[in-house]
Amino acid sequence: MAELTYSEPKAKVIAGAKGDWELVIGLEVHAQVASKAKLFSGASTEFGAEPNSNVSFVDSAMPGMLPVINEFCVEQAVRTGLGIKADINLYSAFDRKNYFYPDLPQGYQISQLYHPIVGEGEILVDMEPGVARKVRVERIHLEQDAGKSVHDMDPNMSFVDLNRTGVALMEIVSRPDIRSPEEAAAYVAKVRQIVQYLGTSDGNMQNGNLRADVNVSVCRPGDYEKFRETGDFSYLGTRCELKNMNSMRFIQAAIMAEANRQIALIEDGGEVEQNTIAWNPDTGEISPLRSKEEAHDYRYFPCPDLLPLEIEQSWVDEIKASLPELPDAKKSRFMADFGVSEYDANVLTAEVANANYFEDVAKGRDGKQAANWVINELFGRLNKEDLNISGSPISTAQLGGILDLIAKGDISGKIAKDLFEIVWTEGGDPAEIVESRGMKQVTDTGAIEAAVDEIIAANPDQVEKAKQNPKLAGWFVGQVMKATGGKANPKAVNEIIAKKLAQ
Repeated sequence: MAELTYSEPKAKVIAGAKGDWELVIGLEVHAQVASKAKLFSGASTEFGAEPNSNVSFVDSAMPGMLPVINEFCVEQAVRTGLGIKADINLYSAFDRKNYFYPDLPQGYQISQLYHPIVGEGEILVDMEPGVARKVRVERIHLEQDAGKSVHDMDPNMSFVDLNRTGVALMEIVSRPDIRSPEEAAAYVAKVRQIVQYLGTSDGNMQNGNLRADVNVSVCRPGDYEKFRETGDFSYLGTRCELKNMNSMRFIQAAIMAEANRQIALIEDGGEVEQNTIAWNPDTGEISPLRSKEEAHDYRYFPCPDLLPLEIEQSWVDEIKASLPELPDAKKSRFMADFGVSEYDANVLTAEVANANYFEDVAKGRDGKQAANWVINELFGRLNKEDLNISGSPISTAQLGGILDLIAKGDISGKIAKDLFEIVWTEGGDPAEIVESRGMKQVTDTGAIEAAVDEIIAANPDQVEKAKQNPKLAGWFVGQVMKATGGKANPKAVNEIIAKKLAQ
């Protein structure tokens, strides 16, 4: 098994008109907690409900309504922190973040600024086989989501849907350790993978259950190293924030668009102002939305309606003991137990459901062969049909049955692919299908030898050519397989042909 190494930040170098520049990126990933109830109320978090149907009096800020903390959400934040080897703060507290938005009925958001529930941790980002990057996580805090303003239902009016108001979010804040668009996308993918393995968030980016705010700045080569030595953020340049990115591809494209905007502005004699930025994926255009606020602009103060959270170490230890096997550990085990390459292990463990499917198929069988069939045949077909593993027409027992038939020599690899197609479209037990449809491969060497003799006798010129150039023996293999309807054992065919041509 290849030894995993850790690389230093490899910056994306961008050539400007007046010199080279490097990217500096920090990410704030908002992951919706996998809870059926909201952070401070019992209202449902069901996605796709009728507008304003999942709203309690607390969510709509009715007078006299007080928030009550959802313990399950606290537990999921702790689980996530433990999953990234972060410090768990036994004391944490909630603050009010004050700002006006039509979809924020309270006029403030309950968040955690001064005392977050999770402290520093790290996330390993796989960049290429054998190489991973360590990205430091500054904190994870709990906060409530805002609602949604709807602008496309009426040409003259905007509407507000408060269903998301109060939904629990975990904000996972990285250090400015990320140096390229590709690394930023890989980091978000790794965060998503971890929370899915932990079960703390479903990570559904399409539904907005996981999205990222991306902070981008540019600096001259060498300045980032000075920042790491001194901690002086002035070396990193002025950052701008791309809001609510929910696509890996969009994250990469938006980062490059914003970096190029900043470089052109600076080299033209201007200064980058700290802004919140919108990126249009249809046009690729960047447009500033508003000045980026600092903490003091939000007038944070401790939420008077909520007591500080004080949790016991014993409770944290119980949660830690219940953690599932996480992606990096599973990947290493697959490489050790099943002999698969690191690349294949990465593919197999990308989604927890995919990993479980593979392990079920590989148990007691040839791990490399199982990986080949799961990745190439099954995943390939699922992608083609736009299905995920939960919608696979072929169960682990059925795919395992196909592999068992190959191992016993009952079918060849070619027949196995035909059998896969039948099981995919019609279902059924693979062994019974092979028996009832006469798909079992010919292993009788006498019958194979007779077919070889017939083809050799009919093609003397080809025989002479093959004796001069042994690579041409493959022609005879193809002819024998054709004559036997693809049922001849390929290994036996090759051995008999080689023996005959050597005479």
